[in-house]
Amino acid sequence: MQAENIKTLSFGCRLNALESEKIQSLLAPAIDAAIVVNTCAVTHEAERQSAQSIRKLSRENPDAPVFVTGCAATRNPGLFTQIPNAIVIHNRDKMNLDAYMRGLAGAPCSHTTPRVAKFNRPDTKLSKQFIQVQNGCNHQCAYCVTRLLRGPAVSFDYAGIRADAAAAVANGFYEIVLTGVDIASYARDGMLISDVCAALLRDVPGIRRLRLSSMDPASPEIEKIIQMMHRDPRMMPHMHLSMQSGSTPILQSMGRRHSAEMVRKLMCAADGITFSWDIICGFPGETDELFAETMQLVDQTRPIKIHAFPFSPRPDTAAATMPAQVDRNVSKARVKTISDAAARHRDAHMRARIGTTTQVLVEENNIARDPHDIAVRISGEKIAARTICDVKLTGIDGDAFIGEIL
Repeated sequence: MQAENIKTLSFGCRLNALESEKIQSLLAPAIDAAIVVNTCAVTHEAERQSAQSIRKLSRENPDAPVFVTGCAATRNPGLFTQIPNAIVIHNRDKMNLDAYMRGLAGAPCSHTTPRVAKFNRPDTKLSKQFIQVQNGCNHQCAYCVTRLLRGPAVSFDYAGIRADAAAAVANGFYEIVLTGVDIASYARDGMLISDVCAALLRDVPGIRRLRLSSMDPASPEIEKIIQMMHRDPRMMPHMHLSMQSGSTPILQSMGRRHSAEMVRKLMCAADGITFSWDIICGFPGETDELFAETMQLVDQTRPIKIHAFPFSPRPDTAAATMPAQVDRNVSKARVKTISDAAARHRDAHMRARIGTTTQVLVEENNIARDPHDIAVRISGEKIAARTICDVKLTGIDGDAFIGEIL
């Protein structure tokens, strides 16, 4: 059987999408046809969207088993067990073929001739390969339900990571992105995440671009990785920080281990490196004055992208019952304010680079990514996906550069 007989839909983080690919390969030889939905529980809205999509897929595909896994399915299986065709698989079993076969055997409806009738989801062809290096988290952030659902941190064997990277290069992927729940915590066999990066660049010379998915700002590994970015052009000069706030009192209330001053020093000293952030707006106790502290840090450090979202109280987390909950309309307004600020800084960064030459990785339809993870629309003849080439940046179109191939 081919992997195409297993359709997948992922919500939330890139790790979910990567795991869905692995589940697809796991199930393809054993099951004639099925749909796998990897859910997210980071916000109430993510859970709602997961359930809504699964109900629709079930209606459209009455003859196909719909395996529901991921964090929302683990946190609230009852939300999905009443949906026809749905078979819930706990996070701990999502890579265990026997769990899927047991679920199929115990399903209330028979799937003797399973068939996926309708699955209108674009089959995105990535030009970069994501490789999981760890899972789980040992920290105690007050708002986070993910650590409760994925368990403690587990670092993967370097030999396996190296083999995955070598296989990716052999399959034509020249950009590798290391991902996990908390990759900054990687520690195994005397190696930390900076050691993994250095070893991959040494052991898999075919890697031409290496990135990290996200880093905890409190990690001392960041400085080592920034040094590597300055030393080796294959280490892409952009880092995503799981900031969550730019106000030290709010960070302390969240249970985070970094401060605004720590990030200010880090980013202001990282010449030539760009940053993006995750930010939670409206965390309990975030007054206008404390939000202003976050905005001040934004203007001082100038991240070029911010993924901001309103606080969503998650069951069984400390933040869900904290006093001074913030009105959701206020939280949404703050999301727009901080997103607009990041857009201004990105625009200033882009305008300063017009007329320069940069290396890009082509994705689809002549849309490429520069080393700072900014889109570049390449004019002229069509260029094959996964091509790495040099372009001259000639203009700006919204959030993307316009480039001419050299």
